[in-house]
Amino acid sequence: MAVAFLLYVLAEVAAVWAVGSAVGVLGTIALLLAGAFLGSWLARREGGKAARAFMETARSGRSTHAEVTDGMLIGLGGLLIMLPGFVSDVFGLLLLLPPTRAVARKMWLKRMERRMMAHVNSQRGPVVIVDSEVVSEPKPAQSHPVIEGRIVEG
Repeated sequence: MAVAFLLYVLAEVAAVWAVGSAVGVLGTIALLLAGAFLGSWLARREGGKAARAFMETARSGRSTHAEVTDGMLIGLGGLLIMLPGFVSDVFGLLLLLPPTRAVARKMWLKRMERRMMAHVNSQRGPVVIVDSEVVSEPKPAQSHPVIEGRIVEG
């Protein structure tokens, strides 16, 4: 994991260096800010659409796997947009745009399905279901302290 993070940081530095060499320091800063503003606007718009789609699907009683996954991918895309750098901006924008997000959603759901099947297949032995019934215990009779043959309330 540390190697992947190091490679990511190196890729971001190389991208910023390349863009800075091509357009200058002020142009690079302007592009980074423009990407952040455009990405946050797009994330808010797509997030609203995903929330409405989730509500419609939930009201109709259908499975909301795709809508929940879309919301997760939009959140991840928004987070990537807010990170400084061009590599994260590109991946964030790809997750925010509906056509590329659909591809990422299919890949994510397929991966989760494979992981679930691997988990189910890795369980040892058959699943045992015991038929049972929950019975509540009778409450014990309340006892009152007795003083010299009289019941004391209290």
